[in-house]
Amino acid sequence: MRSFGVAVGGALLVLVLSGCGNEAGPTPKQGGEPGPDALPTKLTALTADQCYASPRTQLPKGCEKYVTEVGNVPGTARKRADDRDPQLVAEADKLDTAVKAFRSAGCTTVPDPGGPCTQALVDVAAALDGVKKQVDARPTGG
Repeated sequence: MRSFGVAVGGALLVLVLSGCGNEAGPTPKQGGEPGPDALPTKLTALTADQCYASPRTQLPKGCEKYVTEVGNVPGTARKRADDRDPQLVAEADKLDTAVKAFRSAGCTTVPDPGGPCTQALVDVAAALDGVKKQVDARPTGG
């Protein structure tokens, strides 16, 4: 009789625990890009990437995710500027242009450094640096 009780107790425990996985709390919202106040944190993370730190030696196709993340920065920077920081908007425009150059050259499939894709990575890094300097010069949005 005792082993029956242990088996039933174990089965109940499994059922209770399996129900926990379905009720782990609210489902996180699918966000997209972070708000303008998160921009300094995002810029710090992006400028720690090897594709930023040494763009001339990176394999362009290996920087696809980095460039995708960087591609979200211009819109966020423009929101942060909010018509009050034309220099930040200008830097965001440069970054947008550099990201578009990387993408239009088909760099996501280029396996070797050099040529227009490496130049595009250099331009992305320089433009990202320009945005970061502007954001760092005005640490608060408001």
